[in-house]
Amino acid sequence: MMLFSRIISLLIGYLCGCVLTAEIVTRRLTGKPCKKLGTTGNPGMANVMAHLGFRPGILVLAGDLAKTVVAVLVSLLLFHKAGHVIIYYVALGTTLGHNYPFWQHFHGGKGVATSCAGYFLCSPAAGLLSMIAGMLVVFATGYLGLGAIIIAAAFVPFSFGIYGAEAGIIAVIFAVLMLLKHLPSVLGISKGTTEKVDVLGAIRRKMSRNGDHRNNG
Repeated sequence: MMLFSRIISLLIGYLCGCVLTAEIVTRRLTGKPCKKLGTTGNPGMANVMAHLGFRPGILVLAGDLAKTVVAVLVSLLLFHKAGHVIIYYVALGTTLGHNYPFWQHFHGGKGVATSCAGYFLCSPAAGLLSMIAGMLVVFATGYLGLGAIIIAAAFVPFSFGIYGAEAGIIAVIFAVLMLLKHLPSVLGISKGTTEKVDVLGAIRRKMSRNGDHRNNG
């Protein structure tokens, strides 16, 4: 029963993860697939926000977070006696589905939003601390991929320490997935080919525009 619940939870997560919110939003707004968006074609929040605007990007983020929550809730309803580690399995499945959707020939996103949602659902405090560590790295360096890897790496010791070896091993798999997806951009840092993102500057500009709109209104 324990093995069955873990396999089914992983599958539930995978199927939910295969619902690419960015693909839905991009097709709705442009009539084209997300792979035609920008230079990367990545079906994620950052790419959509960069090319279609702030609101579509937030919508993509909300959808990616929601599908992780839905997958976890379904699995917990089915296997509430399987223990806390079941959340790790379904969250991992969601990220696998997002990164490698079968209907897109296994070419998907980078799994940052689904992973972070999974971390928070697995352990709110540890997930939040891991995300703060990653965000600080992004603010300091401007490299989103580096921050994503730090988030995943920081969550590993928390998982081993709080929930034991099984949860820790799954957290390691999460970290490996994150590393594989962001390794090209990290390697590009030393070559100067990886673009920096001024996250704080973008936030300030957005707040400034909102303030101007209110004043003009």
